[in-house]
Amino acid sequence: MSVKFEKETVQTDVRGGADKHRHHLPGHQLAHDVGERLTGGESKAGYLAMYLQQLQSNPLRTKMLTSGTLSALQEVLASWIAHDRSKNGHYLTPRVPKMAVYGAFVSAPLGHVLISILQKLFAGRTSLKAKILQILVSNLVISPIQNTVYLSSMAIIAGARTFHQVRATVRAGFMPVMKVSWVTSPLALAFAQQFLPEATWVPFFNIIAFVIGTYINASTKKKRLAALRRKHYGDGRSTGGRSDEYTKRDY
Repeated sequence: MSVKFEKETVQTDVRGGADKHRHHLPGHQLAHDVGERLTGGESKAGYLAMYLQQLQSNPLRTKMLTSGTLSALQEVLASWIAHDRSKNGHYLTPRVPKMAVYGAFVSAPLGHVLISILQKLFAGRTSLKAKILQILVSNLVISPIQNTVYLSSMAIIAGARTFHQVRATVRAGFMPVMKVSWVTSPLALAFAQQFLPEATWVPFFNIIAFVIGTYINASTKKKRLAALRRKHYGDGRSTGGRSDEYTKRDY
C-alpha cells in the first residue's frame, strides 16, 4: 500500500513538474497570453467580450467596421496570393479602399437587414423542420440577393459603367458563386444554429465570406492575369503581374 502511494506521489510530482515546465515555454506562454487577451480568461473582459458587447449595443456600426476591414484585407490577401500588383508594383491597389467602402456601406447593412429578417421569421422555432426551412430560405432567397449585389459591386469596382457591363458580369459569375454558397452556406448556418447566439451570426458569416471571397478573388485575379499574358504574349508586351482596370472589351 505504501509503495503504491509513493509511486503515485512520484508520478504526480513528475506530471506537475512537466506541466510547470510546459507552461513556461515561450510558445506556450505566448499562446496563453493571446488567449487571455482575446477571451479575457476568468475575468471575461477580453477583446472578444468587448466586441460582443459592442455588437449588442451598436450592432450596425460594429458590423460595418468589421465588414469594411475584412473586405479591404481580403483584397490585399487575394492580390498577394495571385501576385497581382499595381502599376507601381504594390499590393495596395486602388481597389483596397473601394472594397472597404463596399464592405462597410453595402455588404454590412444588407447582411444586417437580411439576417435580421431571417431571424425574426424563425424566432422561437427550434424544431428540426424549422431549422431545415431556415436553411432553405437562406439558400434560395438570402444568398441570391447577396451574391447579386456582390457581383454587381465587384463589376463597378472593376470599372463597369453601364448596365450591360454589370449584367454581363452578374450573368457570368452568378451560378459559380451560387454553387459555392450552396455548399458552404448550409454547413455554416447549421453550425450557427447549433452553437452561436444570434447576435454573432453576421460576424460569423462575415468570416466565412472572407475565406470564400479571398479564394474566389484570388482565383479570378489569376485567371485575368493569365488571360492578359496570353493576350500580350504575341506582340512582345508583358503585364508584369500588374493590375489594370477593366475596359468595355472585358464585358
